[in-house]
Amino acid sequence: MAWAHRLGLLLALLLPMVSASTPGTVVRLNKAALSYVSEIGKAPLQRALQVTVPHFLDWSGEVLQPTRIRILNVHVPRLHLKFIAGFGVRLLAAANFTFKVFRAAEPLELTLPVELLADTRVTQSSIRTPVVSISTCSSFSGHANEFDGSNSTPHALLVLLQKHIKAVLSNKLCLSISNLVQGVNVHLGTLIGLNPVGPESQIRYSMVSVPTVTSDYISLEVNAVLFLLGKPIVLPTDATHFVLPRHVGTEGSMATVGLSQHLFDSALLLLQKSGALNLDITGQLVARQFPEPMPVVLKVRLGATPVAMLHTNNATLRLQPFVEVLAAASNSAFQSLFSLDVVVNLSLQLSVSKVKLQGTTSVLGDVQLTVASSNVGFIDTDRVRALMGTVFEKPLLDHLNALLAMGIALPGVVSLQYVAPEIFVYEGYVVISSELFYQS
Repeated sequence: MAWAHRLGLLLALLLPMVSASTPGTVVRLNKAALSYVSEIGKAPLQRALQVTVPHFLDWSGEVLQPTRIRILNVHVPRLHLKFIAGFGVRLLAAANFTFKVFRAAEPLELTLPVELLADTRVTQSSIRTPVVSISTCSSFSGHANEFDGSNSTPHALLVLLQKHIKAVLSNKLCLSISNLVQGVNVHLGTLIGLNPVGPESQIRYSMVSVPTVTSDYISLEVNAVLFLLGKPIVLPTDATHFVLPRHVGTEGSMATVGLSQHLFDSALLLLQKSGALNLDITGQLVARQFPEPMPVVLKVRLGATPVAMLHTNNATLRLQPFVEVLAAASNSAFQSLFSLDVVVNLSLQLSVSKVKLQGTTSVLGDVQLTVASSNVGFIDTDRVRALMGTVFEKPLLDHLNALLAMGIALPGVVSLQYVAPEIFVYEGYVVISSELFYQS
């Protein structure tokens, strides 16, 4: 089914499945993607056109002789795909066939040029996956010639052979293309499923509506649902309909992927609900209550959901952890000393690795803190701030960046990778412009 994978590239980038109706992601495949599919699609199309030719009944002699004919080679020098606005994709191909005719007197090799034209409609299935169907298909055969150019075969026989071969190809080539498309649909159907985000969390995509096709691109509105322990992550407020502006990202790229604020909010809520952002930090504390340095544990808990802010050319995160500072008592048990309400502002740098969106962070400005409670009397916030700078910030960043490096799967198909991606941050959404690479 490798050929189905390759020709499925056009649509499979945009798959997966979900239950919500508001798109949080828009995926556009541009003209450059069609050019790429045209190039890598030649080999699978050549294999698909290797049809079986039934025996030719040779009446040229005194006795009727069934003559075997076999296709030796199919070469597709040209495959062109173009968008048909409001419909789908048109396929134009030129194929050169080489046949061997196993005549009793002398084997014969013939060449025959064929032009193929097929219009495919792209729609949405009942399970919210793309479906490709052949609307119209036709083949046009040229004039058959002897492979060696000798023209030694009787003209009458050559005419009959050509008529037989053309009739076979006329019946079978479009059927082969239809079977190729059905293989693509089977492949697209296998993409329904969950992509892991973490040990207990997944993401799943689905199409929200039928694709929009213009003369320049095909666009799919896609919704992403994140799951934690099998349950969907639902934001407290409904997302607004995300519309990706026409001219964003890099002009001429194969794919343009728009990610809305809603997707980032859902991912951060998943991290908060899963407890993945919580951590315990060990360090040393010196305060007026303790004349000697003593080991402490900082229990960092995210009760509030982190907030992502997307502004033009600038992405930031805000964390508001509750930090409890504990110290070992004489009986080896830990005693709560004091607790802090903390606000950390972070710069967010986004990147794409193969099929995943990843991120790294760094602290912006000073960590803000207020004392929430104390069991040891007055707390010198200047000393605590120094503790947070030396003990708190680096472990927090290391922990957060390790989580963000795990990444979240973008809409994709098996063996397809984003190549040379560029990321643009706009007001309320992010755009990825990328080339594509299919690894067979």
